[in-house]
Amino acid sequence: MEPAEGPGALGFHGDEEIIEVVELGPPGPDDLADEMEDVDFDDEGAEEPEAEAWETEDDDGVEDGMEAQDDSEVTFSLHSASVFCVSLDPKTNTLAVTGGEDDKAFVWRVSDGELLFECSGHKDSVTCAGFSHDSVFVATGDMSGLIKVWRVDSKEEVWSFEMGDLEWMEWHPQAHVLLAGTADGNSWMWKIPSGDCKTFQGPACPATCGRILPDGKRAVVGYEDGTMRIWDLKQGTSLHVLKGQDGHQDPLTCVASNQDGSLIMTGSVDCHAKLVNSATGKVVCVFKLESMVPKVPAGEGEEAESNSVESLGFCNVMPLAAVGYLDGTLAIYDLSTHSLRHKCQHESGIVQLLWEESSAVVYTCSLDGVVRLWDARSGKMISEYRGHSAEILDFAVNKDASIVVTTSGDHQAKVFCVQRPDR
Repeated sequence: MEPAEGPGALGFHGDEEIIEVVELGPPGPDDLADEMEDVDFDDEGAEEPEAEAWETEDDDGVEDGMEAQDDSEVTFSLHSASVFCVSLDPKTNTLAVTGGEDDKAFVWRVSDGELLFECSGHKDSVTCAGFSHDSVFVATGDMSGLIKVWRVDSKEEVWSFEMGDLEWMEWHPQAHVLLAGTADGNSWMWKIPSGDCKTFQGPACPATCGRILPDGKRAVVGYEDGTMRIWDLKQGTSLHVLKGQDGHQDPLTCVASNQDGSLIMTGSVDCHAKLVNSATGKVVCVFKLESMVPKVPAGEGEEAESNSVESLGFCNVMPLAAVGYLDGTLAIYDLSTHSLRHKCQHESGIVQLLWEESSAVVYTCSLDGVVRLWDARSGKMISEYRGHSAEILDFAVNKDASIVVTTSGDHQAKVFCVQRPDR
């Protein structure tokens, strides 16, 4: 295994422990931070319900006979229940924050698993956690809608806010601004640490997923009624709304944008992924696998489980996009021809996928507790990493693609050194 190089290089020794990491957008230019200063925030109050979290179940993907093989370098085991989310600090990639069903969030060091501090005070499952673009702040959010922000160097809480049930949360890519969506359909934006606030009113149903676009001026938000809106963050207005035939027929599960923000992709419980031009708000293409039919589980007495799009993302170096489905299909689509290029099958459902920043390699984690690396050019699996005894619920990859941090229903977070045979 080749050692990581560069300023973010990490050394691992023996059985050190660590926690998992959550993906964050790359830091952007600072000029947008000034522009966000001009946004008029009004103190508004509203409540929201229900946050999206992977409930831990005894899933068919994880069985008693699961191998005890452990490829990880470090295991972080301070959580006492399922670990739902992980994020790496974007500036140095040396710190991770994890949140779990035990109502706890921890910031720890990736190199040796040492705990830096606990983000205390949550009274519900912590389902969202992430660092600001410059790694100065870390935010943690629980299902009940309590969000807390801590200053990383002083380990002190600097801001908190309580609203309705939290669905998702994301930092602005260039400014100390936090965006979150709730179950009553509102999206909230705050300046940190002043707490100046602005709300974006969606339809009267949960805002199930959201993403700030790379320009830092717009955000795309998906809703349970199948609609998608592109918001102007400064004006607080809706630029485009996709609904009806243009929208999805079922709740949105995930959204992503390409590197320059010109294209958006939305995924839904209806098994469709839609490619949208962010400037015009028009649907460019709908990706739909012919074989997508409702999945009936093998167990008796279980409810019928529908297939759905669970995760998606764009490749930075080739015109490719990846879509991960609950039935275990990883589909690689060619954006220039709008055609299916490869279909990579997993035995159990895909939870999340991430592309490497500077190659055509896509990572998947799934309900069988395994991380897999796929070459999107050939559709072949490059390698797989085992170590969890339950489903992986979230993962993050560091900048130079040498480390993967995972979180799992087995109450642990793990750090894997990733082999890169083709580089």
